[in-house]
Amino acid sequence: MAGGSETKAGANAELQTATKVVHAGRDPQRFDGFVNTPVVRGSTVLSATYDDLVHHRGRYSYGRRGNPTTESFEAALKALEGGDGVALTPSGLSAVSLSLLSVLDAGDHLLMVDTAYRPTRTFCDQVLKRLGIETSYYDPLAGADIEAFIRGNTRAIFLESPGSQSFEMQDVPAIAAVARARGITTLIDNTWATPLYFKPHAAGVDISIQAGTKYIGGHADLNLGTISAVGAAWKKVSATHGTMGITISPDDAALGARGLRTLAVRLDRHWRSGLEVAEWLAARPEVSRVLHPALPTDPGHAIWKRDFAGATGLFSFILKDVPDRAVAAFFDALTLFGMGYSWGGYESLAIPFNCADYRTATPWDVEGPAVRLHIGLEDVADLKADLDQAFARMHAAQ
Repeated sequence: MAGGSETKAGANAELQTATKVVHAGRDPQRFDGFVNTPVVRGSTVLSATYDDLVHHRGRYSYGRRGNPTTESFEAALKALEGGDGVALTPSGLSAVSLSLLSVLDAGDHLLMVDTAYRPTRTFCDQVLKRLGIETSYYDPLAGADIEAFIRGNTRAIFLESPGSQSFEMQDVPAIAAVARARGITTLIDNTWATPLYFKPHAAGVDISIQAGTKYIGGHADLNLGTISAVGAAWKKVSATHGTMGITISPDDAALGARGLRTLAVRLDRHWRSGLEVAEWLAARPEVSRVLHPALPTDPGHAIWKRDFAGATGLFSFILKDVPDRAVAAFFDALTLFGMGYSWGGYESLAIPFNCADYRTATPWDVEGPAVRLHIGLEDVADLKADLDQAFARMHAAQ
């Protein structure tokens, strides 16, 4: 693990984001001109002399502590995130859990947004509780009013904007400002936007987390987590990451770096296609409302427009009330949308969900069944046609 060395392109703050995505972290001349950093598989690193060995003078010391493949990927992510360092983990959930363990101790209190990714809640309610760390869930719309939930032992506030499944937008700068004034660490799951469309550190957040499994990987063939942090938070994350022996394989690092190079063009396609499908759904008679912050009618649109540079392909919609058999008929009729609990890949996906199953601080009172879609890279006309015939099956089943 390393803070990340950067190429001249990656270090140049004047470069546009799409250019950084392509160039950051690469050093072709270091590897005989090869454009991509080679996949270095290895655990043992030899020192040239006794003095180098005992004084740790080499660039690398042991495979778990980093190699050229992981270092290159970290440097690219660091250039995009704008933090002091990046750590890589085997999954998005492991990035969340390691980050929380880095900044919390027994007796501490954590404020967790009520819309958080459900496995994040499970980690808090089971593992953190067992370690003597208390978690309270708060309304994602609290904004600066988060002050009312802070206790004397509150050490961290966790955000996710937009919220998982229900897509509420948080006023991240307002919450971060309150936290910073109180010396409280802030963390955010930024998987939906990635640092291309939202930069948490610029908004005042200490730790930015991504499930690289999703948009960074982009091809449904990788499990990966990334953590970017600043200041004292980076020192804590770096120390915990190294002490716990967390590492990823060089092959996974190479897949992550490969996905990163096309992230800008893929996200733009996901954004445009997703918004077109969302607008189409909003006009459907079967749909009560669409939960997509880039829609002008969405309650969080003003915050999205103020803070975000773009949107991605993940959003939800609420059906008008129909029986379960009709919902099942809708899903079973889909041919281009797979049914699977992931997103961010090239493929379109659909799942049903019910936030009432896990929310504790805010109500989930909707008109009908809820559906989450990920709009992939297929032709939008084909996706609309698939949804249209699925709606027809839904009507037939009522």
